Amino acid sequence: MIISASRRTDIPAFYSDWFMNRVREGYFYRVNPFNSNQVSGFSFNPADVDAICFWTKNPAPLMKHLNELNDRGLNYYFQFTLNPYGREFEPHVPPLEERVATFRELAGRIGPARVIWRYDPVILTSVSPVSWHLEQAERIASQLRDATCRLVFSFYDFYGKGQGRLNQALRSTGIILDDITLPERSKELDALIRGFKSIATTHKLRIFSCSEDVDLSTIGIEHGACIDGTLIQELFAAAPSMIKDKNQRQACGCVESVDMGIYNTCHFRCSYCYANFNEAMIESNCRKHYPDSPSLIGRYEGHVEIQKSLAKKKKCGGSQLTLF
Repeated sequence: MIISASRRTDIPAFYSDWFMNRVREGYFYRVNPFNSNQVSGFSFNPADVDAICFWTKNPAPLMKHLNELNDRGLNYYFQFTLNPYGREFEPHVPPLEERVATFRELAGRIGPARVIWRYDPVILTSVSPVSWHLEQAERIASQLRDATCRLVFSFYDFYGKGQGRLNQALRSTGIILDDITLPERSKELDALIRGFKSIATTHKLRIFSCSEDVDLSTIGIEHGACIDGTLIQELFAAAPSMIKDKNQRQACGCVESVDMGIYNTCHFRCSYCYANFNEAMIESNCRKHYPDSPSLIGRYEGHVEIQKSLAKKKKCGGSQLTLF
């Protein structure tokens, strides 16, 4: 079983104490995001867990616990989102220089193969055109030399509640969103993609797209998988399920996993975020967080069967939104 921690919120940045309590007690509850009355329990016994995938923009609060995770025999790796955006897009993340330093420290402790750099999402605007993104990606790649082996990117999706929040955040700034994925923008899109590939080649990084329909294999960019069964096999000599996660979009290459998080609980409140989409709900949910609860939000009484694999997993239906 693979545990995702988490597509829905930043557990390392804000809920690391809760996470470690779940590790120590050996189980956690996962609440169906579409039906809060449906609660499932999952084992945290190392014998039942192939690997943990951490998704984060700031793993620093969790890093004090890495030795304990190692001692308990838990396998883990990080999807570390490192973007160069200003406060209009990421109002509460630490300064970029601080996050780069954290990235390098983390890679120094657990190895660069287990810290994956996500430049995600790529947002084209009147102040962040193709040339700007290529300059920023080159700068960050230079700072991450020998601290990672992979670069993953995806483009901002112009749909749903996430776009409404981003439009509202940019309303008073004069910044105009720009959809480079439109057919008439194909030359600019090609220049950006080839620029990313050139940067990756220069810095000896494997480069992957994330949940993108377009096939970029002809220029050496692979379809990526964040919950990557093959990578987990390579890193930990584990034998995880290689079944595609049916709860994700068609273009997503992730294998099935159990996500520990809950939507509308991340304090970073990035304006482009798909998983934080209701300010009032964020406030309400965060007040319901108890570090000693089996669930990230709320408390649940009564018997909940603790599953040791995904064999009994109930599908929630629909594609999951993601912070990262």
